[in-house]
Amino acid sequence: MKTLLALVLASVSLSAAAGEFDFPAAFTTRDIATNGTTIHVRVGGKGPAVLLLHGYGETGDMWVPLAADLVRDHTVIVPDLRGMGLSAKPAGGFDKKNQAADVVGVLDALKIERVSVVTHDIGNMVGFAFVAQHRDRATSFVLIDAPVPGIGPWEEILKNPLLWHFRFGGPDMERLVAGRERIYLDRFWNEFSAHRERFNEGARQHYAAIYAQPGAMHSGFLQFAAFDQDAIDDVAYIKKDGKLAMPVYALGGEKSFGPTMAVVMREAAINVTEGIVPDSGHWIMEENPTATVSLVRAFLDKQGVSSQVRLTPAEIATMAKGGAGAGTSGVEGIKTTTLYGDPTKPGPYTIEIRVPANTRIQAHTHRDDRSAVVVSGRWFFGYGDTAADAAVKELAPGSFYLEPAGVAHFAQTHAEPAVVYISGMGPTDTIYTTR
Repeated sequence: MKTLLALVLASVSLSAAAGEFDFPAAFTTRDIATNGTTIHVRVGGKGPAVLLLHGYGETGDMWVPLAADLVRDHTVIVPDLRGMGLSAKPAGGFDKKNQAADVVGVLDALKIERVSVVTHDIGNMVGFAFVAQHRDRATSFVLIDAPVPGIGPWEEILKNPLLWHFRFGGPDMERLVAGRERIYLDRFWNEFSAHRERFNEGARQHYAAIYAQPGAMHSGFLQFAAFDQDAIDDVAYIKKDGKLAMPVYALGGEKSFGPTMAVVMREAAINVTEGIVPDSGHWIMEENPTATVSLVRAFLDKQGVSSQVRLTPAEIATMAKGGAGAGTSGVEGIKTTTLYGDPTKPGPYTIEIRVPANTRIQAHTHRDDRSAVVVSGRWFFGYGDTAADAAVKELAPGSFYLEPAGVAHFAQTHAEPAVVYISGMGPTDTIYTTR
């Protein structure tokens, strides 16, 4: 009965919105049973997979403009989060770590192994829990205009009086809001907009009807009630496995979080690109969908080109090699090959360095965050302003390490040469420490 009611309400609201929330014909819908609940999912297209996660006050329907663009050359997956939209309304499980398991179940059911993740609002928090736990499954991560519990200036963000709803919930609050869902949601749509008129009446009717479903507001309150546990979990991910290494796009509304998104994510990721949705508050897909789609598309396209580069050892051997260059140590005898991009220009790059035996690289820094993997040989790497034998750690082939921006580090080989691949976001440089 509840499912039927949900479908009726959704149908009415879609009519009120005059087709604004109709996904292209390439999309189909599925209800996927996973992790003790059922997730409503829209799926369409072919090509590299992109997962779109919505936030509070909306559903997966918010993504129609972006989904319509991406479906031309991507497989696009658009779920409604646990307890929201047309997904089931379970009694619990709203901590973001558990909702990340919902995401895993959806991707497994669709037989999708790797995915780019694009998120907004509470979707940022679910997406972060997913990529932090399943780094091998996320090719890139776009977070839009909302903080991540426990990361960066979280405690300061909580002090903002506009965020009183983070602590609003419980039976009495639910009784106050019952039958007044539109009044409650209008507060979000108005106060977090730079142009409230762009969150039009059709959209307001659409979402208010969906949030008036039985259990919907209760589920929404539980999303916020889980924030304290989410903060504990998020800090633990980074402490255990280090910062995220995949490309991250921190995108803020110009009149909302703006550059704060990048401030937040630089605390949790090494390869962060900052972006601003111009002339927009929090509701980026309503206030400036054209710019939002263009920004996200450009970032994903850039990552897509990078991910499609496939070079065999024989092909690499024929590429031009040089000595000192941007991002290299400048040590005589080291041969450098640019495998992708240009380290002297903005954008992603990957270089190969071939280091002879018994070579020492003194302490230095780079301006960009870099990640590296040892391909062959034995590599001895350490952090500090002065190269010290006691501070290096021996890294065998397949080992991974980070070179955070501005953090001094040094390296050396012993009896055998080594090959190392290093990736970053240019332009880069090398500055030797004075000590």
